Amino acid sequence: MKTNKPVIIWLLSGCILLFIMVMVGGITRLTNSGLSMTDWHLVTDTFPPTSEQAWNEAFEEYKKFPEYQKINIHNDFTLDDYKFIYFWEWFHRFIGRIIGLVFIIPFVYFLIKKKLDSETIKKCIILLFMGGFQGFLGWFMVKSGLIDKPDVSHYRLALHLTFAFITFAYTLWVALDLIYPNKVEVIIPLRKLARIALVVLILQIIYGGFVAGLNAGLIHNHWPLMSEGKLIHETVWIEQPTLLQNLTEGKSGVQFIHRTLAYFVVGMILFLYFKSKKYSLTTLQIKGLNVLVLFVFAQFILGIFTLLLHVPLWLGLAHQLMAFLLLSAMTFVLHRFSK
Repeated sequence: MKTNKPVIIWLLSGCILLFIMVMVGGITRLTNSGLSMTDWHLVTDTFPPTSEQAWNEAFEEYKKFPEYQKINIHNDFTLDDYKFIYFWEWFHRFIGRIIGLVFIIPFVYFLIKKKLDSETIKKCIILLFMGGFQGFLGWFMVKSGLIDKPDVSHYRLALHLTFAFITFAYTLWVALDLIYPNKVEVIIPLRKLARIALVVLILQIIYGGFVAGLNAGLIHNHWPLMSEGKLIHETVWIEQPTLLQNLTEGKSGVQFIHRTLAYFVVGMILFLYFKSKKYSLTTLQIKGLNVLVLFVFAQFILGIFTLLLHVPLWLGLAHQLMAFLLLSAMTFVLHRFSK
């Protein structure tokens, strides 16, 4: 581990930056700032406008698009309002650029200094492509809100969000490979359960993106039942023409799946926890499972209050933060049961 310490610090720094980027992305979404920058340039919009004239030109360009023409034109939307939403979208993109530099420059340095073995080089190349693809997904998402509707596609938002989580998890996994180079005895049944739990958690993250994209957290603000004291409100089935569309595009259907999947996530992690009691585990495996259980209950409680309180900004961010921590713990546990 000592030999790989600089590489480990580099990879964990990438994890921290990805974490910050997703948090800022959450603020961008919750403050409706994501459509404030109507174009994407690698260099020329690295920094915000530096003069009042440049700000006015950017604002005039923004006025040509649906969000202003259909929503903000009716809200006494001023240049100062525009500067506020512009900041969060710019900051989100700026962190993306920083992540690119933080990854590429040290990667080249470590290659030249021969600090990376062939296996780690392959994994880092995968990370490089994942980072580039994530940047493309961000613009692909924004573009969907600049055409007819003043909102981004919830499918594209969920794809952008989920891929960020997956990129983070893979970066953490590569770091863990270097932190714990010695193999442990693999307990096949627990590894299988951990893999299933991870898949269910990622599916829940996808539906979290759907909920965010459709603003589906602003309805049925009750728990444990939906509106009117119903386990499954009738709107779950009637908002869209087909069952599949109701469960992927209807606000009620998407919220129902998200709140139901929460029970499955908790159930799978508890099942893994109690199943592990039958085996002799390492200290790290035990600690990882304990933290995982703690985090999943914290996330469950945050989800309930986020819903009950109609998604205030701070709670929406806390819910997203805990999802990140939960995925981190899940990744760690799976790693300790796999290698």
